[in-house]
Amino acid sequence: MDTQDANTMTIKHLIFSLLAMTVSALLHAEPQLIDRVVAVVDDDIIMESELEQRIKTVGVQSNQNELPEADTLREQVLERMITESVQLQVADRAGIRISESQLDDAMGRIAAQNGMSLAEFQQAMTSEGVSFAYAREQIRNEMRISRVQQYQVGERIEITDQDIDYFLASDIGRIASAAEYRLRHILISVRSGAAPQEYKEAESKADKLVAALRDGADFGKTAMAESQGRTALNGGDMGWRKDAQLPSIFADIAPEMSVGDISDPIRTASGFHIIKLEDKRGGNSQLIQQAEVRHILITPNEVRDQDQARELINQIYERLKAGADFAELAREYSDDPGSGASGGDLGWVSPGDMVPEFEQAMDVTPTGELSTPVRSQFGWHVLQVTDRREADIGEEVQRNQVRQMLYGRRFEEELPIWLRKIRSEAYVDIKEQP
Repeated sequence: MDTQDANTMTIKHLIFSLLAMTVSALLHAEPQLIDRVVAVVDDDIIMESELEQRIKTVGVQSNQNELPEADTLREQVLERMITESVQLQVADRAGIRISESQLDDAMGRIAAQNGMSLAEFQQAMTSEGVSFAYAREQIRNEMRISRVQQYQVGERIEITDQDIDYFLASDIGRIASAAEYRLRHILISVRSGAAPQEYKEAESKADKLVAALRDGADFGKTAMAESQGRTALNGGDMGWRKDAQLPSIFADIAPEMSVGDISDPIRTASGFHIIKLEDKRGGNSQLIQQAEVRHILITPNEVRDQDQARELINQIYERLKAGADFAELAREYSDDPGSGASGGDLGWVSPGDMVPEFEQAMDVTPTGELSTPVRSQFGWHVLQVTDRREADIGEEVQRNQVRQMLYGRRFEEELPIWLRKIRSEAYVDIKEQP
């Protein structure tokens, strides 16, 4: 046997020896627990590492509020995770998904609500010891759970017109739906027992202030400079007051004023009062400006790119300017399935009903005239404002608000019932605690 053969045999012997030592060490070593199942929930499992991560997150989110003892906290968090797992499996069966773009939008909104950019939000989460990827997945799950709750619980709830009528007729309904007024106030005071001449001088001053205010003087600055009322240093701002909370001297005047109005001087024993209706909300009166609009929409598609869509809308615009019938062209060309068949008619449009680009074009287009082609997320539009009006939608808004409030109440009552039902129907096996 030459030297090379001897070296080869030595290396093989060394390798076998190392392998034998490793196997022996593994056979005699104490087993190390890496992770374990703490609960089986239908087709899902909850691992101890997931539970520990959630407990850690709860601690971060507690904002130094006192938490229960460790065993109690662990039990509560595990039960919450079980309930979430059951709901997520219901969402899976219902085909409820959250796209990456929807999740990105939600993360952006959460960051903005906390006064941060998305990058700053990610950094804040990391500094708190919470993985951003974990937080992102938790938010996705919360969105899916919210949707499945709306589908499963919301479909059981029906708010009728009679329900709304009963609420509005109740004492609490009348209070909740009462109009609120935000007033500014100036007081030109007159001392007790003042001579008639002092009243005349105070009234003359009040008249001059009203004239100046109606001519454009700033009410807040005027109140700070001239008022002897308690709210003078706040620019005369009395805050929001419901009907029943208005001072008796203003109770009959404020409801008859329009937003921005300045009252005539109001004489009382303490002097002369001037009020401005700064704003109004609630009640069964709310005036808005509406426009009656029709439009033609051209959208890019498989056979028409963005440039071709713009070229076609420009051709339609030129034909309309030359006198072509708007309704006929809308029926022939418009890609809006809702309005195209009716000659492009969108009916009466309220502020906020349309996308911003469309609404901006609508606002600046004179009644009876055409807008130039305008692009929105839906494609290219030519619109015509056929009429304008001031509409009172207060009652409609009020009833919608009551409907949403009653729905929210009913939802909060039905949700725990549904959660108990799906929890009791699920197979749950909680493993023995260490």
